[in-house]
Amino acid sequence: MNYGIFAAKFLTVSIVIIIAIGALIVLFVGRTQGGNEDHIDVKNLNDKYTSMTLAIKNAMLPPKAFKQEMKREKQIHKDRDKAKPGDNDKSRIFVCRFDGDIRASAVPSLQEEVTAILSVATTDDEVVAIITSPGGVIHGYGLAASQLQRIRDRAIPLTAAVDKVAASGGYMMACVADKIIAAPFAIVGSIGVVAQMPNFSRLLKKHDIDYEEITAGEYKRTLTMFGENTDADRSKFKAELEDAHELFKEFVKDNRPQVDLATIATGEYWYGKRALEHDLVDELCTSDDYLFNRAESSEIYEIHYVRKRSAFEKIFGGAAQLLGRI
Repeated sequence: MNYGIFAAKFLTVSIVIIIAIGALIVLFVGRTQGGNEDHIDVKNLNDKYTSMTLAIKNAMLPPKAFKQEMKREKQIHKDRDKAKPGDNDKSRIFVCRFDGDIRASAVPSLQEEVTAILSVATTDDEVVAIITSPGGVIHGYGLAASQLQRIRDRAIPLTAAVDKVAASGGYMMACVADKIIAAPFAIVGSIGVVAQMPNFSRLLKKHDIDYEEITAGEYKRTLTMFGENTDADRSKFKAELEDAHELFKEFVKDNRPQVDLATIATGEYWYGKRALEHDLVDELCTSDDYLFNRAESSEIYEIHYVRKRSAFEKIFGGAAQLLGRI
């Protein structure tokens, strides 16, 4: 009895401590990450590059020379602040990043970012979409590609940048762009469709478990995980995959007519250098190098949609962040 009472007291105290820690984590994350409402975050990459340059020069130059550099930068900022609309002859580049997963769960953020960009961008500007994705569900990546198509439809130059991987659905997005740049060893291509599922019908029969599935419509269900699949089911499912593949090929051909579909639409992927040889990309270059080289002649703004997080995400996401820092 004494042990039981002690265990109950210990459990109660532990729960109180966990709740208190969770509340502190929510408070800490809220303060470090700003407001809780959905909003668009805009970062001027020119200022980032300038800060990096000044940090290096501060370590390299004598104090007097560095002071002159600081004066020069302050004057540049003053001139920029005093400039009237139309005085600045620099073009503008808007950057958005898409980090994709199999469900294309980043599409809602991409939608908001594209809408924000279209509210200010003109045909004299450029949009750079940095895409990282191995592909995933067809409908999700079809919608993602449609978001980038909104930029093309307004005749705003669009560049897709692939640093690591843009395969399958990721390449479906990239091929919408006017120009595709890729790192030499980025993975590009995989123009194909794949589907797989386990089947437990024999396991269920082994344990005398009946499985019933009732449908209305001849092809409401083809392959199933628990029922017994027939050759007719497999044939219909294969036909659906082939149709999806044909749509994928037509989409690529419409956006990049220079590619040889017979060669590249086999489901294979290529590294950047080989992808250039097959006209899957237009230039070998990393996104950071592309933007850094354009910073002298362009004002570059990175657009990021920040989504409001639930209390659950704040508590457990904040705990994961703290553990990662320890």
